[in-house]
Amino acid sequence: MDYKYGRLSLPAQAGDYYKRRPVLQRALVEVNRGQWWPWGCRKVKLYSFLFGLTVAFLITASYILNGDKKGLLLTPSPYHFRVLSNAAGHHPYNLSLARDYASLREVVRTIVTKVEFSHRRVPALKDLLKNEPHIFSVISRKFLSSIKNPCWYEPHADNATANPYRKNRYAQHSPAFRAAYPYLRSGLREHLYEQGGRRYRLRCLPYFYIMGQPKCGTTDLYDRLRRHPDVRFTAMKEPHWWTRKRFGIIRLSDGFHARYPMKDYLDLLDLAAFQIHDNLLGNRSKGRSKCDIIIGEASASTMWDNNAWVYFYHNGTEEEPPFLVQDFIHALQPDAKFIVMLRDPVERLYSDYLYFGMANKSVEDFHDRVSESLQLFEACLSESSLRSCVYNTTLNIAMPVRLQVGLYIVYLLDWLSVYSKNQILVLRLEDHAANCKKTMHRVFRFLSLGRLSEEKEAEITKSPASNTRRLADQNLGPMLPATRNILQQFYRPFNQRLAMMLQDKAFLWTQPGPLTVLAGPGTK
Repeated sequence: MDYKYGRLSLPAQAGDYYKRRPVLQRALVEVNRGQWWPWGCRKVKLYSFLFGLTVAFLITASYILNGDKKGLLLTPSPYHFRVLSNAAGHHPYNLSLARDYASLREVVRTIVTKVEFSHRRVPALKDLLKNEPHIFSVISRKFLSSIKNPCWYEPHADNATANPYRKNRYAQHSPAFRAAYPYLRSGLREHLYEQGGRRYRLRCLPYFYIMGQPKCGTTDLYDRLRRHPDVRFTAMKEPHWWTRKRFGIIRLSDGFHARYPMKDYLDLLDLAAFQIHDNLLGNRSKGRSKCDIIIGEASASTMWDNNAWVYFYHNGTEEEPPFLVQDFIHALQPDAKFIVMLRDPVERLYSDYLYFGMANKSVEDFHDRVSESLQLFEACLSESSLRSCVYNTTLNIAMPVRLQVGLYIVYLLDWLSVYSKNQILVLRLEDHAANCKKTMHRVFRFLSLGRLSEEKEAEITKSPASNTRRLADQNLGPMLPATRNILQQFYRPFNQRLAMMLQDKAFLWTQPGPLTVLAGPGTK
């Protein structure tokens, strides 16, 4: 699968970050308008560097304003953070080698005192239409009542021998989609619906989304759920269309490419649409009134990754994104359902670190990266709100581990600004690992799926776990006790608010759960 993206969504830690780490170790970070780190280092005025930074910013701005982003390398946005070289070649508080436990605890204490949860302003529909008209131009306003999944028939203008997938950008860049390409091409001709001398094709959106989080067992959930006879998925597990592909992001080190249109995303659902079409015609011949097949989509970035906003929606004044992924999905699908799999955010962060294929991984290196990230997060909070820092693209790029992905409550509160609680099922990986059958029953009820035979249920619930941790990573052992303690302190207020909202103390993660190694190489 093509999920090794680049710097904007932070898998760059596996590539770009490690190449430029020696530079960052000698860096001074300036927050907003001249605010420096609180350790009192002397400001070095490197006018030539600032001139170069200004030129780079103007070039980037010109690309954004002109809409011509193809080939533009996605460098960190100039928003909020600027990285300046230290002429002295060192920093009095070394960001990557900080081992002063007491000082690090003070950093976390400062962060915790500034944690305040705020409500977002939900954008108006007219603003969504104005900013992303292509999303709404191909989706029907009404779905077929005879199909449980949101589907509709659209006119098919191409002749019978034309290849409607020839320009699909997933077909050009994704091996997973190319594997289904021959069947799609031949299958479409067999699944056109003719009426009144015109041809129509069935189009569908997902009925539900497995939307997060990375390293929380979403691949295992996906592998089990797709065995259900009434469930289908997109032609590739993680399209990342809502968070990345619609902006033209393939691999960020390659820069922006042409944006993937909505119709390319819909093509990923065509294999399932063919089966729904066949099922619908079969039901009509047998006198049945409803097709119960549903389609799922499982991009683990959907819940949290809004990093592209600063390049597309930022007008120079906002500190928070004016639009989030859920705003656009809700405008199209107010009745959609979402499944979220979470785990202890401390363990999730360590698993995230182990996933990325860099050399010389160690528990000491992980500790150093946690230290750097906490200090960067504290610096942001000294100037901005919690939501501003969580959605700060530049901060997310700069942090060498993805601390922000474990701030589950911030993202869930924003999703609940447009969707109701009964549309979002929140699960714990620890519970799934301890009793997979119970978890899957909750999922089946949530999706209103029919009863299964004992044999089929056993096939789904008793199959081996998918996506387990690599042996080499297991051999690395657990993180350092000091690292664990610091991270537990950092995530505690967020877990407390999450447990309060869900009315479930298990989300405090104060009790050790079963060994959970279901989130190995895979989703991110």
